Amino acid sequence: MKVGIVGLGLIGGSLARAYKRKNNTVYAMDTDNTILDVAKMISVVDDNLDKDNIGECDLVIIALYPKNAVTYLETMAPYIASKTIVIDCCGVKEEICEKGFEIAGRYGFTFVGGHPMAGKQYSGFKYSSEDLFEDASMIIVPEKCDDIEFLDKVKSMLMPVGFGKITVCSAKEHDKVISFTSQMPHIVSNAFIKSPTAKNHVGFSAGSYKDLTRVAWLNENMWTELFFENKDNLIYELDGFIHELTKYRDAIKNNDRDEMRELLRDGRICKEEVDG
Repeated sequence: MKVGIVGLGLIGGSLARAYKRKNNTVYAMDTDNTILDVAKMISVVDDNLDKDNIGECDLVIIALYPKNAVTYLETMAPYIASKTIVIDCCGVKEEICEKGFEIAGRYGFTFVGGHPMAGKQYSGFKYSSEDLFEDASMIIVPEKCDDIEFLDKVKSMLMPVGFGKITVCSAKEHDKVISFTSQMPHIVSNAFIKSPTAKNHVGFSAGSYKDLTRVAWLNENMWTELFFENKDNLIYELDGFIHELTKYRDAIKNNDRDEMRELLRDGRICKEEVDG
């Protein structure tokens, strides 16, 4: 299989490594020529991805910020072959899918929204790894969710990466759920670490501190774009979280132990229920 990777950051670089590990031909594009040269030198990438060879690709994966992904797709669409499946890796789906489906329909290739559910607190090609997606979930957003033969084809093209699960959903459902499972944890972690007490954590912190603060180390440019593209869903989650936090604060302020026990019990039961 010939695979084109657009963007050799953490996600794109890891995809390139994973596909190359399975002996696929990998073409890649990155705005930083030094990174591209390194990727070719260490045999992660076979050649540059450009308008002359993008039509040879069976699969093109765009690992860029949402607005850059749309710009790239609009620019390269005339050179993409009808056989090619194009998948993006953006963290929000409604806007990119709306534009991706329209562009693909206009030029005769197939676009599928995508979101690999894996990452690290560090970004960039140097932190990429061929096993980043091992057993991770890959969310795909096709234009039509009832074409089983096509979905099986997409799944087979993604499986060399090592995904443990392929989840199919609509763009609207994706953005609603992802505001809770991904975007909210980044905001909570980032806000939590701003306490002045955090500077004195050494010797006092264990697993709970590390778990809660890991994703505070983030790429502020990317996450700002993602938050604002999904702001309605995110505001809904933030309002609910602030409402719940206020209950805990009031129980402590009012020395209401019964209320605190009830709040903690409810949270524990919720955790038990959502984990099955």
